[in-house]
Amino acid sequence: MTSPLPKTLVLIGAGKMGGAMLEGWLRIGMDPAGISLVDPKPSDEMVALAAEKGMALNLDPQALAPAEVLVLATKPQMLDTAAPTVQAFVHPQTLVISILAGKTLGDIAARLPNATAIIRAMPNLPASVQRGATGAAAGKGVSAAQKTMADTLLGSIGIVEWLADESLVDCVTAVSGSGPAYVFHLVECLAAAGIAIGLPPETAERLARATIIGAGEMLHQSPLPPATLRQNVTSPGGTTAAALEHLMADNGMAPLVRRAVAAAKRRAEELSG
Repeated sequence: MTSPLPKTLVLIGAGKMGGAMLEGWLRIGMDPAGISLVDPKPSDEMVALAAEKGMALNLDPQALAPAEVLVLATKPQMLDTAAPTVQAFVHPQTLVISILAGKTLGDIAARLPNATAIIRAMPNLPASVQRGATGAAAGKGVSAAQKTMADTLLGSIGIVEWLADESLVDCVTAVSGSGPAYVFHLVECLAAAGIAIGLPPETAERLARATIIGAGEMLHQSPLPPATLRQNVTSPGGTTAAALEHLMADNGMAPLVRRAVAAAKRRAEELSG
């Protein structure tokens, strides 16, 4: 049986997200000797990791075998500048996976004319702790085997949702791409509310943080829908029910979150335009 892991992979951009993905690939057993890193300003940690694992760093494309997979993880605004260098790594058989926010399949194809198989993916920050959520859309030239390979690589940092239409990537950006910030702000709000009713600031923050972590782990472990979990911790006439009367009111949390996510989607569309 053919392994879903590529024998050769070039990572363009070894920053936070690129580094998180690299850690995931190594964790699931990809041979580091087959990984090449390209980053004009690699961190000291990345330089040390490359040396420790025997991964090539900033080698001439001519010195490398044709890559099965090339992952674009630079800042989106660097695409035009980096394209000539990146193009040298791309062969007709190379699968290109882009995580560049706002850059469409068409944008990548226009700048990398050698690329015939392109996947656009949108991971999120929890990839750094292997709890990422990635939405991905495959271009027409991607084979079934290449999609399986991409699923394995992206799945090393969390769940992967394949999208039927690339336009849905903007929706993914609004929900899970930006979503961690919404959760962090909820912790801020919950802690501030605790302080307002008399808790010491440090205690309020610890309790708020632990509450979100604990609730998240319950979601992770339980097969029950979120609505059922909510109902299970809500006693009729109790304290939780009193709070939910406000959070679930017509002007409560649901319409606020809808407006926030819609605003994020509009901005994603503007960046993609």
